[in-house]
Amino acid sequence: MKATLEVINQMQTDGVIGKYAIGGAVGATFYLEPAATFDIDVFVSLPTFPNSALVTLSPIYDYLTQRGFKIEGEAVIIDGWPVQFLPPGNTLYEEALAQAVETELEGVRTWVMTAEHLVAIALQTGRAKDHIRILQFVESGVIDPSQLDAILSRHHLLAKWEQFGHQFLGRKE
Repeated sequence: MKATLEVINQMQTDGVIGKYAIGGAVGATFYLEPAATFDIDVFVSLPTFPNSALVTLSPIYDYLTQRGFKIEGEAVIIDGWPVQFLPPGNTLYEEALAQAVETELEGVRTWVMTAEHLVAIALQTGRAKDHIRILQFVESGVIDPSQLDAILSRHHLLAKWEQFGHQFLGRKE
């Protein structure tokens, strides 16, 4: 993954992307045991164009294909890793991107979403695999409950968290 992160960092240096943060299953591996995953979800802030609200990933694809990387479906293969570049889709993702934490992997500086944001996003998404990931976070003890509560409150997810607790954590009403 080192070479993949180096390419992403170069894209940022070259102004193709702004701030970025790794999310999804790969983001979770910075806090939990690795899980099987097929791609790296990289959430990016993209340069905006004057007088336009449109978001386009074309500059990313153009930059990478000009450097010999191949596009497969929605991903670009970088050093054997399918990488999906995703703009933040709502305020929770925007906040997660803005508050991403800097870390290092194999000597390469990178940014990853906080554990609390990964839990909130998984709760919002609500797929079975997201529920499993939330349980892993809860059992690992790496989340800060007060920080998670604040995020869930800001993004109107407290009721969903309570429901999750009843269903999966055995919490009583």
